[in-house]
Amino acid sequence: MFEKPRWLKSRLHRHSPASADCRTLKDIFVKKRLLILGGTGDAAFLAVRASQIADIEVVSSLAGRTKQPLTPKMGTVRIGGFGGLAGLVGFLLDRPIDLLIDATHPFAAQISANAAVAAAECNIPYLLLVRPAWEMVEGDRWIEVASHSEAATALSAQSQRVFLTIGRQELAAFAGLDAMWFLMRAIDPPAPNTPVPNGKLLLARGPFSLEDERQLLLEYHIDTIVSKNSGGAATYAKIIAARELGIPVVMVQRPPIADVEQVADVEGAISWLISQ
Repeated sequence: MFEKPRWLKSRLHRHSPASADCRTLKDIFVKKRLLILGGTGDAAFLAVRASQIADIEVVSSLAGRTKQPLTPKMGTVRIGGFGGLAGLVGFLLDRPIDLLIDATHPFAAQISANAAVAAAECNIPYLLLVRPAWEMVEGDRWIEVASHSEAATALSAQSQRVFLTIGRQELAAFAGLDAMWFLMRAIDPPAPNTPVPNGKLLLARGPFSLEDERQLLLEYHIDTIVSKNSGGAATYAKIIAARELGIPVVMVQRPPIADVEQVADVEGAISWLISQ
């Protein structure tokens, strides 16, 4: 007797007459389920745009690391990790997922690496949506480093009052720099018992205006900024303000990414979806 594959069983079950969302047999085989690995503004916007494509069903996955994540306004949303590579592979097969787009933060290296491997193992079309990195322009005073520990070392030679704009998870790398004062900006406070440097914690989410960033640097007498090279417009104002005020920026470079198909913006991702 013919044994239905796992993905077919799943789809037939979801669209059985007992299902609250019963569709035609044609819909079962034509509509493609897209998984967006999200948590960024680009991912939320992509979910809305992709939901407007007739033959795409959107599922967004958020890591759940912030109390108020950027939740897409359309499609299904799940929050939480997958349990590593094996968990992601299982999710892709069990849902089942037909298309996968990684639109996570450029520094979310582990989930991006897992996504590339899982998509290949499951033979699922896969796209990386990654916004372009910032590039130095005339007037910038960047000190480029490969890691947060290197950033801490770079500070020890030149800084007294530092604006840390790296989020809450990397604060411990700077906790031993007792001779400096830090203004630390993050969306949520660090976890309890996390070592943090001396200074002030400022809870805020971008985008930030140039006027506000300039005023912040002046008010706190900042002499150095530490930033991830996240790219995009939402937090770029601090880079412009630093350029105007002649403040050096210790810029943490992005981790390497897999050699996979990628686009730089949401419209590129939509074009890719339409072509599938």
